[in-house]
Amino acid sequence: MHVRDLMTTDVVAVAPSTSVRDAARMMFRYRVSGLPVVDAEDHVLGIITEGDFLALEIKRAETGQVPELVQDAMSRSVLSVSADLEILEAARFMHTNDVKRIVVVEDGKMVGILSRFDIVAAFTRPDDLIEDEIREDLIRRVLFVDPATVDVSVANGIVRLVGTIGTRTEARLVEELARRLDGVVDVQNDLTWRLDDTEGPETSGG
Repeated sequence: MHVRDLMTTDVVAVAPSTSVRDAARMMFRYRVSGLPVVDAEDHVLGIITEGDFLALEIKRAETGQVPELVQDAMSRSVLSVSADLEILEAARFMHTNDVKRIVVVEDGKMVGILSRFDIVAAFTRPDDLIEDEIREDLIRRVLFVDPATVDVSVANGIVRLVGTIGTRTEARLVEELARRLDGVVDVQNDLTWRLDDTEGPETSGG
């Protein structure tokens, strides 16, 4: 499973010229703890978080003054990851840096946000729903293979595939697609195939 499979793409963001007051209202309205700051082309310039607002409140109490615009209050050091990063590596990155959310970028532009909640929610998905999706959606509807020919079992998010399938490419494909499903922690692929279509001469194996 990769970051792109869990990230939120409908991201609430602000421009550097947004007022601090409006940013606070947006955080309250959308129940988020941080807002990415982006330019007109979605390049990430910074982030304004609950922690930044706490610092602003302390500054207001001590000096009576606070910045009016987000660009003067935001944190310019923004942690980001690629959408193609494995979820396990993203979770480690977030844990190491002690952050609740992380910006997802492609070609320097923001494409989503990954939060701790996104990761937790994915791993609460019941095993039987994962198993059913693999059988009916992946094996039957994507590969057009009779699900009865493949033994699918799921325990605590770990998928095991056993059986014989048509080609080596199909065996690899069903594993890759299964890894992308919400709630899948790992895939143990014990499938064998009748035709190795990756080498030219016909072979079988697993």
